[in-house]
Amino acid sequence: MRELLAHVQFRGIIRERSVEPFLALLKAVREKKRIRGVLLDISSGGGSDIPSTDFYLAVKRLDAVKPVVASIGSIGASGAYMAALGARKIYAYPDSEVGSIGVVYPHIAVEKLLQKLGIEVELLHEGRHKDAYQGLRPLTDEERTKLLAVAHDSYGSFIDTVARERHRPVDDIRVLATGEFWSGKRALQLGLVDALGDRETALQDLSQLTAVPMKKTVRVAPPRPFFERMFGGPAMSIGVGLYGGIRDAVEDAIFNMSLRR
Repeated sequence: MRELLAHVQFRGIIRERSVEPFLALLKAVREKKRIRGVLLDISSGGGSDIPSTDFYLAVKRLDAVKPVVASIGSIGASGAYMAALGARKIYAYPDSEVGSIGVVYPHIAVEKLLQKLGIEVELLHEGRHKDAYQGLRPLTDEERTKLLAVAHDSYGSFIDTVARERHRPVDDIRVLATGEFWSGKRALQLGLVDALGDRETALQDLSQLTAVPMKKTVRVAPPRPFFERMFGGPAMSIGVGLYGGIRDAVEDAIFNMSLRR
């Protein structure tokens, strides 16, 4: 049986719709006996909490069966850094942006924008706070406090994951968990990555771990959905709906800006 290495590449923001095909892919790779190791080639500013956790767990479960070496590209921040933590070893370029250990919960209130567009939205609901997080109106002080409590729990879980996977005391990681990122070179000094190098260097390391030649590497990717192949991105974005599209666009912009603070 011909043994292979798999090269899995992920780009973009981590959301359920972007990650779920990769969860299925990583599970399939885990079950393919001929694939002896995996290069996780990741460059992302992170994204949503639960999809990031799912991504990390899928990588970790895969690494329990066969070695996974992560290679961080331009950026491996927040949820993308969490995903890389599931790998046996993490490489970064000297100038990669690494870290951003923190949690951000954007609350986008589009009520005034919709009014300017002449769009009226009426929410019929039971439950005092049921309309709080629908993205229409600003939060009350009480609702803001409750959302911060949820963010605090997620923040603590993130810190615990980093401490466990990097074999560091929680208090040490808490000092680093400011939401800022570092260069790959600095991340190595802080113990957040294992080595510096490009994707080929990471692949070379994987080859040594598995005794499979680098030339036996195959690129694997999730299949594109039928309608996406037929109609492409614009048609799919229409299906998201005006309100959902506005929220996603503004949320992504705020999320990306938060990485630069």
